[in-house]
Amino acid sequence: MPRIFERYLFLMKRTKGILFALISAGTFGLIPLFSISLIQSGMGLSSIIFYRFLFSTIMMGGACLLQKKRFRIEFKVLQKVLYVSILYAITALGLIFSYLYIPSGVATTIHFLYPVLVTFIMTVFYKEKKSVALFLAAAFSLAGVGFLTWSGGATLNPIGVLLILSIVVTYAVYIVGINKWSMDHMDSHVLTFYILLCATLLLGIYIVSTSELAPIGALSNWINLLLLAFLPTVISNLTLILAIKNVGSTVTSILGSVEPLVAVLVGVLWFKEDFGFYSVIGLTLVTTSVVLVVLTGKRAKQKDPAIG
Repeated sequence: MPRIFERYLFLMKRTKGILFALISAGTFGLIPLFSISLIQSGMGLSSIIFYRFLFSTIMMGGACLLQKKRFRIEFKVLQKVLYVSILYAITALGLIFSYLYIPSGVATTIHFLYPVLVTFIMTVFYKEKKSVALFLAAAFSLAGVGFLTWSGGATLNPIGVLLILSIVVTYAVYIVGINKWSMDHMDSHVLTFYILLCATLLLGIYIVSTSELAPIGALSNWINLLLLAFLPTVISNLTLILAIKNVGSTVTSILGSVEPLVAVLVGVLWFKEDFGFYSVIGLTLVTTSVVLVVLTGKRAKQKDPAIG
């Protein structure tokens, strides 16, 4: 009887973990749904990203207060948080800017190449064990990008492609920084709050210096901004943490492949973006590369950050 009960608890824990991982990936893939609607309403990109960080910081801070988390942080750690916050802010802003040049589904899918680069950085600079799977993943990812950037006999805007590839780098370095810059001992919720807070302050300085902050205006804009801050920012991060605690980083990361799928579906179903045969092949290859990288990372037992 005890074994049956233990087995039941294990299955329940695994089921909850898988559900949390799917929610995390799915909500993060909703970024285009809310941000593109705001762009179409006439709101500037800088304003969108600033309001997103501001509202999500307030929400995450409120969640920490409700859970009675300690906000105390050492100055040396705060400096490192500032570094990764700059990378995170650049990544978030660059992703939205890319929507001006290439379809949102393609942009998010190419952005999802960052696990390949993370593995490359960890192998080359931190001497993690090399594997055939890494090279296969790199080949699949490059081929996938090639297919994704070819549509209807014409290539996509090269500015958009270069922009999204550049934030693959910033996000990969951001993840490595979270792992290797002595911040893994911090509570995940508090760390997330400080990263969002620092990013908000950095963007606030930029907004003040350029006078680009636009009023929110219509009720629909308020709704989209609050949903942008809540679903693909707060909820995606919190459920990612819960998923890792229940099923581990490997399963959580594999299920993260749902993110580009959701982004592509949003682009196709909501914004009527093209989704042809080449897109299907590219999406399949990119997702395959991510799965290979994650499975390879399991052997290295690399810790993953609880930030999505």
